[in-house]
Amino acid sequence: MLEMVINFLLKSFGYFGIFLISLASASTIFLPAPLYLIIVLSSTYGMNPLLVALFSGLGMSLGELTSYFIGLGGNKLLEKKYKKSIKKFERFFKKYGFAAISVAAFLPFLFDIVGISAGIGRYEIKKFLVATFIGKFFKALLLALLGFELRWLPYYLSY
Repeated sequence: MLEMVINFLLKSFGYFGIFLISLASASTIFLPAPLYLIIVLSSTYGMNPLLVALFSGLGMSLGELTSYFIGLGGNKLLEKKYKKSIKKFERFFKKYGFAAISVAAFLPFLFDIVGISAGIGRYEIKKFLVATFIGKFFKALLLALLGFELRWLPYYLSY
């Protein structure tokens, strides 16, 4: 059933569908879209792994702005009470922000915490988007290339 739905989405909307699913999946933790499975299957179905990674990386990066803005809003609420802690976030992101965000975006864990922290630390939004895109792009590329290689698996198993 799930495979039929994914197949329909990929054939109907193509790369734009991957972008939309990535955007929705990264925007909220309440929509449990099987994004990584979709990325793998898209290449299995013959889509270009590089374009899959590009559109998925863009969608995931823009979707992560929700957690960034939550953190930015939280900064305003917490500023008076936790001024010292917020200064620590700001110093951390000023020193290690770009590399830390890129690596965290690549790793398979809940990235919302990083986005909220970057917002609290008032990390520059353009740098946040670029760093997030780099990590998400390479994660999606790895998954898309896995799918590209897995498309030959039925032929290997038949011998």
